[in-house]
Amino acid sequence: MSKTSVVVASHSPYNRKPKVLMTTLDEIVDSFELIGDWDQRYQYLTELGEKLPVMPESLKSDKNKVKGCMSQVWVSAYTNEQDAALIQYHGDCDTSIIKGVLAVLIQLVSGKEPEAIEKLDVDEIFTRLQLDENLSPNRHVGVYAIIELMKQQARELQSSQHKYDIAKQKC
Repeated sequence: MSKTSVVVASHSPYNRKPKVLMTTLDEIVDSFELIGDWDQRYQYLTELGEKLPVMPESLKSDKNKVKGCMSQVWVSAYTNEQDAALIQYHGDCDTSIIKGVLAVLIQLVSGKEPEAIEKLDVDEIFTRLQLDENLSPNRHVGVYAIIELMKQQARELQSSQHKYDIAKQKC
């Protein structure tokens, strides 16, 4: 896997600024391993959450709300302006630690095709980042629910893009 960061362009009307993101689990694990104890890692997660772009209130709908999470969490998928096959995400959460985890998840899946998002292995993320040892079981359930909603939204965007492509061919 590549250890380089990439610039991910976004077509969201709410955020036009490209960002440099860690895009592989290896890169994120490397960053976590540089941090010693879990108090510092919690602080790092909090900082990642604080850097998450503001999610517009209009996207904080029931459709985008994660069910089964103790925190109030929203995610919203949209297609990349330069390549409609790539998915991007907005996200927000009312608790700092889970907002940081959400930021990590968004980094992992944004700029990817739905097939790659679907293959995201939640257990590998938990194990490699040692979240399984340091988040409560209730938080685990919530993170699984976040990832499931992200996958569902990616599938829906892929399906709507496929329908659009078929309609376009008929014209």
